[in-house]
Amino acid sequence: MTKKDQDTDVKFIQALAEVLKTNDLAEVRVKREYGADSTLDVRVTRAFAPTTSALAAVTQPQIAAVSPAANTQSIPPSPSPTPDDPANLIGAVTSPMVGTVYLQAEPGSQPFISVGDKITEGQTILIVEAMKTMNQIPAPKSGKVARILVDDGTPVEFGTPLIIIE
Repeated sequence: MTKKDQDTDVKFIQALAEVLKTNDLAEVRVKREYGADSTLDVRVTRAFAPTTSALAAVTQPQIAAVSPAANTQSIPPSPSPTPDDPANLIGAVTSPMVGTVYLQAEPGSQPFISVGDKITEGQTILIVEAMKTMNQIPAPKSGKVARILVDDGTPVEFGTPLIIIE
């Protein structure tokens, strides 16, 4: 790879990061094929506390706009959430990214939180590992941990409910 190709790839990745920021997205993935033996496969993610506007930004039209190479078949709408869905509960903290949840800093250590614990805004409540990067997830508000909805080592999707804070 030449210095010019490397500089071009760096600029491309920076542009992808700007797309994430501008559109309040959590992740974007692009694969470029330059030839039979030369490809660039990039996945850019960011961690943030989801807000109503961020969740609204991740809709089908914007995802299609970010990845124009997506297939053109119609995608059926996702089923509407049920009243018992933990994501509908007030105080639900959802995953800001796709990854694997860890409830403690390392195997055998004390968990970050337990049911009944009082937590403060910004306190680390768990870790989501994405692409070998450990992302600390902070509490979006102070309160008491009412429920922990995931087990240690569980894979999660964007928006998966993790805990309930009252």
